[in-house]
Amino acid sequence: MQRATIQDWTRTAVPLKFDDQREVNYRVYREDGRHFQEITDLEDRPIHTLELPDGMKLDRTSYEVLLRYVLLDVVAA
Repeated sequence: MQRATIQDWTRTAVPLKFDDQREVNYRVYREDGRHFQEITDLEDRPIHTLELPDGMKLDRTSYEVLLRYVLLDVVAA
């Protein structure tokens, strides 16, 4: 199992509904040819790990859009 960091841990405030936000940490890494975005709360408790589609290369802004999607549609569901 080989893991390579694409984006190291980053703290951000993710805008949610109705002027609410949630502060989280996230990182993006590659493991065995697959890409993942790992999300934790500020105390490093896991929230969710999202497997990104093959070959998906995004910039930081795009990763944060994915964070909002995960927090609103996956975790809150």
